[in-house]
Amino acid sequence: MAVQEARQGGADVGAHEGGCTCGDCPHGVREGHRRAVAAFLLKRDEFAAGQGVPAAVAHSASASRQWVSEELTQAAEVVAERGRAEGAAWLVRLWRRTAGAVWAGVVLLLLGQALTAIGAGWTAARTAGLLAALVVAGALTAASWFHRARGGALAPVIGEDNRLSTSRAVAACWVLFLAFAVLVLVGRLAAASGNRERDALIDGLELARGAGVVTVLAVVCGIAVLVRRVVALRVRGQQLQKVRAYRPRAADLLTDDSGRGSFADIQYVVISGVALVFAAVRLARRPDQLPDLPWGLAAVVLVSAATYLAGKYAEGGRPVILSVVRAREAGDLDAPIRTGDDIEIRGAGFVPVGAQGADRLSRMVVRVGPVHVHVPLVPVTGGFDNPTDTLLTVPVPVEVEPGRVEVQVVTAAGAETNRYAIDVTD
Repeated sequence: MAVQEARQGGADVGAHEGGCTCGDCPHGVREGHRRAVAAFLLKRDEFAAGQGVPAAVAHSASASRQWVSEELTQAAEVVAERGRAEGAAWLVRLWRRTAGAVWAGVVLLLLGQALTAIGAGWTAARTAGLLAALVVAGALTAASWFHRARGGALAPVIGEDNRLSTSRAVAACWVLFLAFAVLVLVGRLAAASGNRERDALIDGLELARGAGVVTVLAVVCGIAVLVRRVVALRVRGQQLQKVRAYRPRAADLLTDDSGRGSFADIQYVVISGVALVFAAVRLARRPDQLPDLPWGLAAVVLVSAATYLAGKYAEGGRPVILSVVRAREAGDLDAPIRTGDDIEIRGAGFVPVGAQGADRLSRMVVRVGPVHVHVPLVPVTGGFDNPTDTLLTVPVPVEVEPGRVEVQVVTAAGAETNRYAIDVTD
């Protein structure tokens, strides 16, 4: 019986190794997503090369295009489903990594204190710093466990679009640092033996000593709250298109939703990081008071925060249709738009930032009069020729009545363009 159970256990372990594609273990969902992506890319490139199209639809360009689009859409849905499963499993694993990183920081602090204590000796300030680090690490570990399904300690800095929020991350770093600094003073105050020493430590908490760092803390926290409000209002007002990511990445702190480096984000993170390092050095040198951040450096952080906020106001924009014309192939005669013809919709903002995947592109819809037309996916090697951010090609359905009709695009993010009137003839 024991041998049978051991064999069964070994078989179960083997089933979850190597080529596992099931959804009940982290390795399986990761491998399943990788295989789904590989299969989709292979199918897309085959269709781009004119291979794999059935003979029943190959005689008609419109029929073959529609069939290819449907096949790619179904394959893209599989990729999206596997991607969401991998993202959820990655978040579950992340809480252990965040907890491990926190305690690794405590160990590094202990090693740094031990090395700097050589010759100078161990002091009460070093003990207070170590105890403060243990308290902060314990709180973060508890928070990681309670939010283990949402990324552990990183859960508060993950935005509604499932990306790391730069404003929240910067504010969280300042909050943790100030909490650590206050705990250091609390530890020193608890260990103080004389009234004069206790009075000096209490004076170290005076606003005049830490006005700069308190001002920076207030501003970065306010920016985090304001940016969330600004983004939500602009999304609801269709002035900004947001597409949910499969999982957060560290690069989100420095890039926009498409993965390109963002100047506003980079300068905010860099300047805030430099100011934090300066404040940490000041705390290490003067552990009897709040770190006195010079007003010049505080002003630099405030300017950086204002630049970041202005960047949030400036990004994005509503999609717009500029013109609609009849699509014409080589050899075609010039003619008005008729039902069954392809039309080119020219404009801007049709593909939201971060929505370049096939599963997102397949959600685009064009309203031609009362009829909703799904934008067909036209593959080319390495990507798609339709739809693009500035050009869409769709057929005018036969259900559209001749006359003046309005055309409107609905993007993958749900934003609607302006209405553009065209004339459809018999």
